[in-house]
Amino acid sequence: MYLCGMKAEQNERSVLHPVMLAGTGSDVGKSVIAAALCRIFKQDGYHPAPFKAQNMALNSYATPEGLEIGRAQAVQAEAAGIPCHTDMNPLLLKPQSDHTSQVVLNGKPIGNKDAYDYWRRGESEIDFRKEVCAAFDRLAARYNPIVMEGAGSISEINLRHTDLVNLPMARHAGADVILVGDIDRGGVFASVYGSIMLQTPEDRKLIKGVIINKFRGDMRLFEEGKRMLEEICGVPVLGVVPYYKDIYIEEEDSVSLEKKQRELAEGKVNIAVVLLRHISNFTDFDTLERDPRVNLFYTNNTSDINRADIIILPGTKSTLDDLLELRRNGCAQAIIRAHREGKMVVGICGGYQMLGQTVSDPDGIEGSIAHLPGLGLLPIHTTITAEKTTRQITFQFDGKECSGYEIHQGVSDTEEMVMLTDHCIGTYIHGFLDNAPVIDFLLKDQAKDEVSVQNYADFKEQQYDLLADHVRRYVDIPQLYKILQGDD
Repeated sequence: MYLCGMKAEQNERSVLHPVMLAGTGSDVGKSVIAAALCRIFKQDGYHPAPFKAQNMALNSYATPEGLEIGRAQAVQAEAAGIPCHTDMNPLLLKPQSDHTSQVVLNGKPIGNKDAYDYWRRGESEIDFRKEVCAAFDRLAARYNPIVMEGAGSISEINLRHTDLVNLPMARHAGADVILVGDIDRGGVFASVYGSIMLQTPEDRKLIKGVIINKFRGDMRLFEEGKRMLEEICGVPVLGVVPYYKDIYIEEEDSVSLEKKQRELAEGKVNIAVVLLRHISNFTDFDTLERDPRVNLFYTNNTSDINRADIIILPGTKSTLDDLLELRRNGCAQAIIRAHREGKMVVGICGGYQMLGQTVSDPDGIEGSIAHLPGLGLLPIHTTITAEKTTRQITFQFDGKECSGYEIHQGVSDTEEMVMLTDHCIGTYIHGFLDNAPVIDFLLKDQAKDEVSVQNYADFKEQQYDLLADHVRRYVDIPQLYKILQGDD
């Protein structure tokens, strides 16, 4: 059941075709452009909703119904002003290793799949294409327009027959496809032209426009390039969007964390987030990161951990594997030593499990490691289970009501939602650090000044509006509307 409370009647404005943001590659900015369009359509009086048939990410979110979707679609739903729903991302793959992923269908895990077997899909008893198309149809019956997001590159022709998310999905939806290319990485002419020319004649007709993303420098220098690209591709360039630095939209891909391994800073509270190999839900730290009192960075360097004021063990898709690696690389000992010296240690979800006495996986849910001792900082024992807990929750902290969500496989022998001992906090709650009472508690003995940090929900709303303004400034939105209102 949808919880949006929205009336089912059509918008007074004209009905728009679905629009798909497809990419010349991964990390070209499809998710952010999709979020911008969701907010723009909302501002213009439509009732948009995001959709990505298949997502691969460790950064996920719990819907109001207690089901799981990719974080990017939850962000896009926020931009559209509606609650997220599993129909917005019916198929989620959560990598567990280089070769296997947990498959989450319609918000619930259905098991682990080997990548080769999954992409062959010949022996599966589940018709994934039927499932994702049904989810789109349900969504399209309630919202207009649907802002669709492709995955990776649309020119992986070796995977065309099994592709659920790019041009085959656009065909089912009757979507107009806008190709997004990243000029920052170079080779934008080849990647845009090649992505179009490698499509079948039928699919090539679906591509109605191009957006060049992440431009740096003087826009006038690309005017001739824009004209040339339109000429060789036969498709209009709807806009060239500059790189931005002052707009904050939650990111889904962990590649961005490589840019956040910064040095320690004098005069600020230095917070080290331990960089795990299978780190998940790193958006947990966005609020702390923008606090002017804080210098937050990601590291697996023991000397950085030793010098930090606060250490955070984040969530992970593979608790035991990451726990073993922490012992191998010396980070476990560094965290224990820092705690012994009186520094605050915080564990969230998988990080919380690692801070306990033991972690066991008797049924091999995560892999071949059956049991490991934890770091011993909290009095809990955890057993990894097949059943996944997924829910949105409210909780009390320091006498004030807070909110967050849980997504975890594993049961710990405690009923406490937040375990607080001397210099150590553990919780399963993602979004824990988005709450002002929690941040104030963490920083009260460290920060020199008190500051008023904007409510996180209000902050995000402001950022979606800024993103929409940015994209409106550089993308021909009237031309996009003409495309989405066309007859062909």
